[in-house]
Amino acid sequence: MNTPAVFDSRDPRCKQPYGALPCGAAWSLTCRPLAREGFTHCSVILRREFAGHEMEAEMPFSAPWEDRTCFSISLIPFQEPELVWYWFRFWRDDGTGCFLDKTGYRSEGEICPWQMTVYQESHTPAWFGEGVTYQIFPDRFCRLSVPSPEGMPGARWVHENWSDAPAWRPENGEVKNRDFFGGSLAGVSSHLEDLAALGVENLYFCPIFESASNHRYNTADYTKIDPMLGSERDFRALCAKARDLGIRVILDGVFNHTGSQSVYFNADGFYPTLGAAQSRESPYYDWFHFSDWPGSYDAWWGISTLPNVREDCPSYIDFIIEGQDSIVKRWLRAGASGWRLDVADELPDAFIEKLRSAVEETDPDALLLGEVWEDASNKISYSQRRRYLLGRELHGVMNYPFRTALLAYLLGGPAEDFQEAMETLRENYPPAAFYSAMNFLGTHDTPRVLTLLGGRPLPESRENQAVFRLTPEERELAGKRLLLAAAVLFTFPGSPMIYYGDEAGLEGAADPFNRGTYPWGQEDKLLLSWFSALGKLRKDRDSLRRGSLRWLEARGTLLAFAREEDGEATYTLINAGDEAQPLSLPEAEYLDLLNGGPVSGGELVLPPCSALVLGREL
Repeated sequence: MNTPAVFDSRDPRCKQPYGALPCGAAWSLTCRPLAREGFTHCSVILRREFAGHEMEAEMPFSAPWEDRTCFSISLIPFQEPELVWYWFRFWRDDGTGCFLDKTGYRSEGEICPWQMTVYQESHTPAWFGEGVTYQIFPDRFCRLSVPSPEGMPGARWVHENWSDAPAWRPENGEVKNRDFFGGSLAGVSSHLEDLAALGVENLYFCPIFESASNHRYNTADYTKIDPMLGSERDFRALCAKARDLGIRVILDGVFNHTGSQSVYFNADGFYPTLGAAQSRESPYYDWFHFSDWPGSYDAWWGISTLPNVREDCPSYIDFIIEGQDSIVKRWLRAGASGWRLDVADELPDAFIEKLRSAVEETDPDALLLGEVWEDASNKISYSQRRRYLLGRELHGVMNYPFRTALLAYLLGGPAEDFQEAMETLRENYPPAAFYSAMNFLGTHDTPRVLTLLGGRPLPESRENQAVFRLTPEERELAGKRLLLAAAVLFTFPGSPMIYYGDEAGLEGAADPFNRGTYPWGQEDKLLLSWFSALGKLRKDRDSLRRGSLRWLEARGTLLAFAREEDGEATYTLINAGDEAQPLSLPEAEYLDLLNGGPVSGGELVLPPCSALVLGREL
């Protein structure tokens, strides 16, 4: 039997309510040291991050509990969004005592406090967190014909063979990313029915605007669809067709930097108008910061082809956000349902807050999602604590901690670590943000999940990464692990996101080898069938779309949790080990939701490397 903690922020006997706190809501704390420790006094110390204020309040003696002394306090609600850090001080009548933080009792050293996120309640679109998201790297998903690059920005060339490997060798010491495969919006439109059959309800595109490179993260013109992808008319048609199939489109907003070959910078003179690199009289000159014009300027991570913009420049803010026909508003009106912000850490809080207002002004039910690789509730970026999830900026974030923790578990780590990582997010995030997180196994910025699940370390050199492939034995093991990963992904709170081709069995090391073309006609049928079955479950079951989370087991190789909503429950049972594991479920009749047939509760045995998803009515 576990000994109760002196204070456990996740125990309702110690803290209420659970997790993050809305502005204006009351909260209470209770500490319960052992009576034999002789503490006669207790106080809580609160440090408000953004207000820069610290206070200490004594907690009155409440009532004894078994062999413990209890001190409790009800705290005055916070009226403004805040990040609150708190810990406790105990002392005796003789003046001796100590502090209590997350590490336990301590008399000296740096405090490790608990976190309380205080957020402003606001509308978060429910549609995103409920449904399956599919990420498309536009150049590599589907082409209907081989396009000509003539007249387009960048020295492009096009692969004749769709199954070629992406080019990766540097040209004059620099990777140009100028090889294209010719995927198009029309190609995506031709497969929307397939995506709908996969259970997809949200389509997230990597950048689609005119650009000099195949990844298009160096935007050349925010007002134009890249001509190799199609036209604005094609985009509008795609969005309309997708809506008819119950699918919404989310665009990638790259607003921290442009391309050096853009109409705004125009370093190579491709565009007939004056860019900032050509003239100080350019209307875009103030968008950039030159230390020695025109050749020395701020650039993203020092990459000269990605000049940073000044997000505090009024004309840039007007162009991207606040103007009547700003970029953010224009493409929402054209059919998009939301934006994902590239490198959100590089964007000032004030910029994101303005962007959120413009998004909601244009469409009150549109989504604003951010690329953040860590816990977004307490992220420090450029020495500044960020306010992403306090109610005025992002609705949700990309959930990299989910990916990190899940892959670690599937590759041999303890299930307890996965539970702890996810429970930390659930405690720190406002509920709407937790349920609107974009969960995934991989993206265009990570190696392919199948490759990682093979278990063999990736080679360091790009030459070796280019030819790295799983052995048949490794691929078999990776495939089994991917089935487990997908079962967790599709049944966990937040939107399950599929990176195009993962469901088809694509392999690949780091960029650009993780950006191969979709293998039409050569998909891994077992994986595709499994993903499709999970996608249907996610679409059909209210408990998976909106249900609360309850942990059943996290022990070694065994992970089990339940989602419950309005009389319906879904149970996800995972054994990631190579030995069978026993698991107890309440006595009841369950339905095997993936394989069909009844399952009786009580003592179950999960086979090695297996997943079971059960359903029942409560």
